[in-house]
Amino acid sequence: MHILLTNDDGIAAPGIQALWQELASIAEITVVAPDSERSAMSQAITVHHPIRVDKSSIAGANVQAWRVGGTPTDCVKIALEALLDKKPDIVVSGINNGPNMGTDVLYSGTVSAAIEGALHGIPAIAVSLACWHAADYVPAARFAAKAVQELLTRSLPPNTLLNINVPDLPQDKITGVEITKLGVIEYENTFERRMDPRGRTYYWMGGSQVDIENEDGTDVAALKNGKISVTPIHFDLTNYGIMHSLEEWNLKI
Repeated sequence: MHILLTNDDGIAAPGIQALWQELASIAEITVVAPDSERSAMSQAITVHHPIRVDKSSIAGANVQAWRVGGTPTDCVKIALEALLDKKPDIVVSGINNGPNMGTDVLYSGTVSAAIEGALHGIPAIAVSLACWHAADYVPAARFAAKAVQELLTRSLPPNTLLNINVPDLPQDKITGVEITKLGVIEYENTFERRMDPRGRTYYWMGGSQVDIENEDGTDVAALKNGKISVTPIHFDLTNYGIMHSLEEWNLKI
């Protein structure tokens, strides 16, 4: 089995290190990850300047590795189309420092890297740990390994990936695993107006998450209850339910 590992926190991030350490015992590992943090890049690709790619080494690891001066999506695209001799069996993105739940998946570089794998017809998993500080990634890495083995013995529909969020708890405190749907995450954004040394105005975005009650069955609720959430995501954004009613609009030319 050959696994392509990537992330949006950068090739030196502890989350991706925990992943290759756990997965190296069950698969051949290739790491193709950004050279620095590229969080919240969504599905962005680099088209207006060159993408620098350097062969890298990871201390204590017998894995192939490249650091890429681009986005998480760039990493998967260039791995599949330029760096690897053949497609990997699975793409795993993470372990992200911080959760990727609900509507946040639309902004997530971690999830977008997995989406790119699925776009190429490769089974894909995104893994995130619900923690913003130094943390123990081992429980998340162990669960990711289980999910990888399950995914390769089963199958997902086309254009579908698994988005996994793990609570920041010791292994024995995690209360279970729940198959979930996406919840809702909202922020109270603020834009601080500042002036640069040349007198030009710029804005710095900040803000905090709004506490919204999410119903049972969502990834947000599962994590709040100490469970690992596993959410199947597909990227056909069509709202099929209103297509018929749109046909009745006066949209003829």
